[in-house]
Amino acid sequence: MRHKKQGRKLNRNASHRKAMFANMAVSLIEHGKIKTTLQKAKELRMFIEPLITKAAKGNPDATNRLLFSKLREKEAVKTLMTVLGPKYKERPGGYLSILKCGYRAGDNALMSLVRFVDNKD
Repeated sequence: MRHKKQGRKLNRNASHRKAMFANMAVSLIEHGKIKTTLQKAKELRMFIEPLITKAAKGNPDATNRLLFSKLREKEAVKTLMTVLGPKYKERPGGYLSILKCGYRAGDNALMSLVRFVDNKD
């Protein structure tokens, strides 16, 4: 039984999931939006929203180290600390919007568009 087990495995081992979500988060920070499956989008939300909260409210030095340990990309951490953190400082969570956008042609997986709440692209 999976009582009180948080998160989805997505048919990957732990290191692959960690790397995948870090890569997806960096792409989202760089481009402002990404297209992925609905299940990955929901898991990505659980990965990146605490990082944005830390960037908005945390100590700059300690937060930089924490964000770099999660993302492993200096430019993404810099963008998160200088642009996204101050932008969402007053917002109490809910930084991402997940919009369903049809089915993938190959395997009929439900696709979704993940973007930041204020992004209207």
